[in-house]
Amino acid sequence: MQSSGPSATGKYSHGKTGIARIVGTLIYSRDGFLTAVYGEAAFRQLLVLHSVLMITALVVNVSGVERALLLAVCFISLLVELLNSAIEAVVDRISLERHPLSKNAKDMGSAAQTTALLMVAVVWGVILLA
Repeated sequence: MQSSGPSATGKYSHGKTGIARIVGTLIYSRDGFLTAVYGEAAFRQLLVLHSVLMITALVVNVSGVERALLLAVCFISLLVELLNSAIEAVVDRISLERHPLSKNAKDMGSAAQTTALLMVAVVWGVILLA
């Protein structure tokens, strides 16, 4: 049985290497994405919003760099929501009791998402209205 702790080198043994590790990572990523889609209403709402924005980004008359920025901020917002959901899951896993540190963690994750959405609005506004 493999040890779950670090080896003498200070590194953790993951058990998989090469292609097997890449495939495993892709499976874990798929599972995480599906968990967010099926279990997080906020993520589903953002997927709808950003799908519309991304399709719009592909058809509006902007430069390639501007199009890349419009798409990038949408992906960043989705990434932030995935991380926010992960934080919430870990906090809930530790305890469902109300605690100031748990509230802080969840509130900061929410603030990160709000900041990401403000970034989306600013970038889209500057590019389309300038």
